[in-house]
Amino acid sequence: MALTPQWLDELRARTTLSAVISRSVRLQKAGREFKACCPFHDEKTPSFYVNDEKGFYHCFGCSAHGDAIRWLMDQQGLPFIDAVKDLAAEAGLDVPAPDPRAARQAEQRASLHDVLAEAQAFFRNRLRAGDGAKARAYMQKRGISEAIAAEFGFGYAPDDRGAIRSALSGYTEDMLVEAGLLIHVDGKQPYDRFRGRLTLPIEDRRGRVVGFGGRLLEDREKAPKYLNSPDTPVFDKGRMLFNLHRAAPAARAKERLIVVEGYMDVVALAGAGIAEAVAPMGTALTEQQLALLWQQVPSPILCFDGDEAGRRAAMRAILRALPLLEPGHSLSIVSLPRGVDPDDLVRAEGVAGFEAEMAKASSLIDFLWNFELNRLPLDTPEDIAGLRARLFGHVDEIADEQIRALYGREISQRYSALAFPKKDWSRQDFSKHGGKVVSIRDAQVFRARVASQKLEQERLQDRLGAAIAYGFLIDPSEIARHADKLALMDPALLDRRIDAMLDLDRPTPDAIVSALYNRDLEVPHPRQFDFLRFAFAWVGATERARRASMRKAVVLYADMPMLIEELALATARLADDFTEPALAEQQRLLARKQEIEERLKEALEDVA
Repeated sequence: MALTPQWLDELRARTTLSAVISRSVRLQKAGREFKACCPFHDEKTPSFYVNDEKGFYHCFGCSAHGDAIRWLMDQQGLPFIDAVKDLAAEAGLDVPAPDPRAARQAEQRASLHDVLAEAQAFFRNRLRAGDGAKARAYMQKRGISEAIAAEFGFGYAPDDRGAIRSALSGYTEDMLVEAGLLIHVDGKQPYDRFRGRLTLPIEDRRGRVVGFGGRLLEDREKAPKYLNSPDTPVFDKGRMLFNLHRAAPAARAKERLIVVEGYMDVVALAGAGIAEAVAPMGTALTEQQLALLWQQVPSPILCFDGDEAGRRAAMRAILRALPLLEPGHSLSIVSLPRGVDPDDLVRAEGVAGFEAEMAKASSLIDFLWNFELNRLPLDTPEDIAGLRARLFGHVDEIADEQIRALYGREISQRYSALAFPKKDWSRQDFSKHGGKVVSIRDAQVFRARVASQKLEQERLQDRLGAAIAYGFLIDPSEIARHADKLALMDPALLDRRIDAMLDLDRPTPDAIVSALYNRDLEVPHPRQFDFLRFAFAWVGATERARRASMRKAVVLYADMPMLIEELALATARLADDFTEPALAEQQRLLARKQEIEERLKEALEDVA
């Protein structure tokens, strides 16, 4: 039958796992999950958990794990297809009709699993043989114990172009090529892919061998140090993570999943007792691999090598993750010391040293900020503006509107603190302007004029915020149109009523009034912005006029605080250094201020 992965996923989505299991096991509610004493082994304290959201059960005592299909197979002894039929009937799904082509593909995949299982047995036997001495010596040098070697299934591929072909002579060369064990070159006889290498099987979520990794034991010209199987019908390196089938139970138990760069790092961590580690297969993390990680824990930890390549690898993973971020899903990043990888760290400093580095994990936004901050020099205004452009380019990649707005707000605050550091310019020494001594009276007048201008602008800003809040109250649909821009503002400068409205999932006039009362905030009223006349506040205005005036008001409201801050700083710099460039900068900002005031005047006159 053509039971595609998509169809099986739909079946699982329509099945409530706790309802299926509760027919034979008494479940107790435990937060967002259910718990019970495990039906697969004797115990007095519940360690068996059922998670409907993720669609699986797991026992932390005996490691029993599976979905609704596996439950019917293991608990009731049903064959796979009978379990599927039972669940499909309850879910109202029609089981697909038999598909000869799908049956042939399934048979082919089964044959490839057989081939790879026999290849694994061959490699393991050769590791124990005489020609496996170099591989055993390398493992000893790397500190790989016999127990870890057996757990991970290490083997040895002889330095022979025909060893695997001879050992698996019962299979056709075409099948060995398709399994990734032989390399076929036109005009030549196929030859072994893995030669003179320590081998490590790559296994799927069910623990079946689907490919191999091989570490070269002797330097060979043009030969890569590490070699992986190519993609095959059973192995897609972009959709799998090395060691996930072993790491998943440990990760859920510890609520931590560590992603390292290579499988030897995974092995080293396992040898130190850290079982919750996985690795991609020599490629950057893909969207599918990120989804696998988030199925296990909300915030996996990226722990890449402490060199520039490791930092770039972490950044590539972050850029892949940004469009996929959802509430509750993120990444943490550990930046190891330069030139150190997880394998080096646990061998040199043990588990304590590794855990000390884990405790320094950065959040995704912290790593993103620091990476771009240190990426290029910040010597000129253009450099600093470039930093902002790069950061907001990343923010724009976030698909989730709420997360994008929150990232934008945080980045905006950090950028403002960097580019426009607050300075108490009111206390500056104004006694010298370009070497010319001025009177104390002149300095006092100068301070008073600047303070008065700033106060006047702040009052206008307050009225503008009140007007927008009133506009949102009478037409809540406008909130969603302007939420992103307003969320980027410094919260200290944003009208608290607007901030409360941005937090509402489904804003309506009643919901807005209720939210304002709950926060002890005054309901906006036209008297709070008196002389400001906006089309969006007029009952008789056309929809087009209302939207146009609201758009102008929000742009002015969001742009004005930055201008006020820049003008204040420019004025302070002019007081410190009365030079032509400083004066030109202040005059430029004053002209910009006048331009915005003109735009505001136009907006105020824009009534229908």
